[in-house]
Amino acid sequence: MDRHLQKSTRRAAILLLPLWLAACGGGPSGGISFTDDQGVANQPFPANYKTDLLAFLRAYLNDPVGVRDASMAQPVQRTVGGRLRYVSCVRYTAKDRDGKYLAPKELAVSYVDMRLDRVVEDTAEACAGASYAPFPEMEKMAR
Repeated sequence: MDRHLQKSTRRAAILLLPLWLAACGGGPSGGISFTDDQGVANQPFPANYKTDLLAFLRAYLNDPVGVRDASMAQPVQRTVGGRLRYVSCVRYTAKDRDGKYLAPKELAVSYVDMRLDRVVEDTAEACAGASYAPFPEMEKMAR
């Protein structure tokens, strides 16, 4: 029984370690930053933004096959959380787990150091005035 308790304690510590580290992180956002970006310098343009977004969406969507009405706005620089970021917006209609189409959805995607950093579902500010173009690559996604 004592050995079982030790294993359980060790597993719990491993699972909670990321939370403890995040709580200790500094900076204005309260998280850990792996870059020296202070939010005021121009970020490099995320050249692979479509590829990165498609890879993320394959995991994010319950069923990435058969997405309809996909459109995307090219990344533009915007201030997000007090930091200058490239932000792209995407709109689409996806299926739920039962294969039924859900309501259209819009996401804002921010990039740091040319990599997808974060996805925001509250898009009112980040996607205001975005110029959308068809995104056929998203409609052709496979599992």
